[in-house]
Amino acid sequence: MILKTEFSMEMNTSNFEKTIDSWINSLENYSYQELSVKPGPQSWSLLQVIMHLIRENKFYEIQIEECLNNNENIGEEMKKEAKAMFENNAFPDQRLKGYDSGENLPLPANKEALEQQLLEMKNEMNLLWIKINNKAGNGKTGHPGLGYFNAKEWFQFAEMHLRHHLRQKARIDEFLRVNLQKDQLI
Repeated sequence: MILKTEFSMEMNTSNFEKTIDSWINSLENYSYQELSVKPGPQSWSLLQVIMHLIRENKFYEIQIEECLNNNENIGEEMKKEAKAMFENNAFPDQRLKGYDSGENLPLPANKEALEQQLLEMKNEMNLLWIKINNKAGNGKTGHPGLGYFNAKEWFQFAEMHLRHHLRQKARIDEFLRVNLQKDQLI
């Protein structure tokens, strides 16, 4: 089945770059201490969200490489929920509970190190996009809950994941804004 997104979405690095740049550029608005504030005991700090994004993206990068280096699982498909996500080019507009608690994420020593990791992620994805366009393999690899994706789908999924967490960032930003005004933060 050819997904609507293959027809309607121009697949290139500009969507990914625009989204990752919004994360990178937003760092200038926070101190490292503000990035570390959790809105509640069960919530993530912005620092934890960003480290989650970096860690997950490394998994996506591995999946893209694997897809490009083989022709395995070509006949496998993504699940119905994934097809809907790709057709909409977005995660569902709801909070999703994942396996990652965010508690065991290694944290960078400072904001500059965090920015460097995001820039490295951007660079890696740009290099992978070049490989995707010079495609060798047409393989697919399995997502833990959504079925099988090819390299382009993994690339698109990575951007959708970054964008999905912008909603979480907005909720944390609102918490920080309200609490900074009250001088109750930190």
